Amino acid sequence: MRKRTFWQQVQKNRTLLYMLLPALLYVIIFSYIPMFGITIAFKNYNYNDGIMGSPWCGLQNFEYLKISGKLWALTRNTLLYNLAFIVFGVIFEVGFAIMLSEITKKTFKKVSQAFMFLPYFISWVVVSTVMLNIFGQNGVLSNILTHFGIEDFSIYQQVKQWPVVMVGIRLWKQTGYGTVVYLAAIAGLSQEMFEAASIDGANIWQKIRYITIPGLKPTIFIMFLLSVGNIFRGDFGMFYQLVGNNQLLLETSDVIDTFVYRSLITTPNIGMSAAAGFYQSVLCFVTIVSVNWLVRKIDPDYTLF
Repeated sequence: MRKRTFWQQVQKNRTLLYMLLPALLYVIIFSYIPMFGITIAFKNYNYNDGIMGSPWCGLQNFEYLKISGKLWALTRNTLLYNLAFIVFGVIFEVGFAIMLSEITKKTFKKVSQAFMFLPYFISWVVVSTVMLNIFGQNGVLSNILTHFGIEDFSIYQQVKQWPVVMVGIRLWKQTGYGTVVYLAAIAGLSQEMFEAASIDGANIWQKIRYITIPGLKPTIFIMFLLSVGNIFRGDFGMFYQLVGNNQLLLETSDVIDTFVYRSLITTPNIGMSAAAGFYQSVLCFVTIVSVNWLVRKIDPDYTLF
């Protein structure tokens, strides 16, 4: 049988390619074409000359990050926060998804799921305002403690405990959304396996251990790999709204994104911002390729590419 040429393959699968075309155009327009802007990281950009006309400056924009003396601290904070978000996020999301899947009363299950999903729709601006009014220096908690003769308390002065606070708030806001993903994966598992396990005398914990969790492994790996791709990108809305310009908390809560934003306010150097973005992108690329390679060594079926 003669092997089809490339154009023959295209002609044969043209209907599928037409269906793929909108997604392909979206990726090209919003992902690949903007990559041309990377050149700003190596230029002394100004508005009059534009991207092409601005003079080249080599690695001068990258030296700003190095000279500031905060490059390592910012990279460390960004990495550790996102790593904590990913690890604890998977644990909580899978745990709550399993618990909800085992609830038999539909009304209670729907109400619980709705309350868990609600924080996802609350903006970080509202979250930061509520935090400030409850746990701030003159917040509700501080006034209650003072009323009973106890020393006032402000969460914004607890520098060492603040990372725990950030992780807790993130879990509260994002767990509901991730739980829906794993609930859908659980719903797709074969019910015949659960029925067979029940006939063999397996209890609920054994079914979770030997059927549910192994069945969720592909979803867990895919979600983990997708999250790792942005492990060096901080959630700007979260960090800026919750921390702001609080100098006490910047030591343990400042990430690359918020540092660049504050720098641009004082010194509007677009080249420096592009350099920081390029630095983040390279780190994310190296990380996702490395993790994908490691997963391929463990089980090739769970890799992204």
